[in-house]
Amino acid sequence: MMPLTPWVKRLLIANVVMFLLAQPGSQLFFVFELFPFAVLQRPWTLVTYMFLHVGFGHVFFNMLGLYFFGPRLEDRLGGRTFLWLYFLSGIGGAVFSFFFAYRIPVVGASGAVFGVLLGFAMFWPRERILLWMILPVEAWLLAVLLVVGSLYMGVSGSASRTAHFAHLGGLVFAFAFLKWSEWHKGKDRRAFQRAMAPQSNGLSDRAATARWKKIRLEELHQINREEVERLLEKVASTGARSLSQAERQFLDRMAGD
Repeated sequence: MMPLTPWVKRLLIANVVMFLLAQPGSQLFFVFELFPFAVLQRPWTLVTYMFLHVGFGHVFFNMLGLYFFGPRLEDRLGGRTFLWLYFLSGIGGAVFSFFFAYRIPVVGASGAVFGVLLGFAMFWPRERILLWMILPVEAWLLAVLLVVGSLYMGVSGSASRTAHFAHLGGLVFAFAFLKWSEWHKGKDRRAFQRAMAPQSNGLSDRAATARWKKIRLEELHQINREEVERLLEKVASTGARSLSQAERQFLDRMAGD
């Protein structure tokens, strides 16, 4: 168990302080509570509802999940990305509540914490977690059980006072954000690779391909001709970027470079 990271510690403190200040039935609780049908009139509740809890057990188990899964994930993602994941997961819970549980008030950090748990499962799927402190379950399986359970409970209406669609929204938004983040980071790497990719005589791929197609195959030795034909077929099917530097140099030589 790694020590508390900065944002996990701040979120834990913020949730506990709000639990002490905003008790159910108080004016502050009402102001911060999410009513999906009134969200356009109370847009701040998309965020503030995450810091309200209806009882000690509610806040305890949510904070326990954040305490166990949050630090390692924040260390992996960095504080800024971790915060985006946390709050977008919570907002995802609000969005799903708006569409699927329109008239049910929603409070609690469950959607955000479910997003954190899913992030943990995506990075460490084989990590063993003690369910109910007894049953060892791998993280990927726990995430699947949460998705299936939230979907079933939400659709069936079982235990309707529990915001199952908020849980599901947190899971879905967390998955989408992490996949987008992975693609966004890869975009910079792909741009660098394109910039570093060799070009034939400073030509663009299109110009280089046009030049290679003008190679007079009938004047080549059979071995060279077969290799040129193979590479031209490769260019036609997967593009010039799929060629290695050695293959490009070979085509350049055959073109008269």
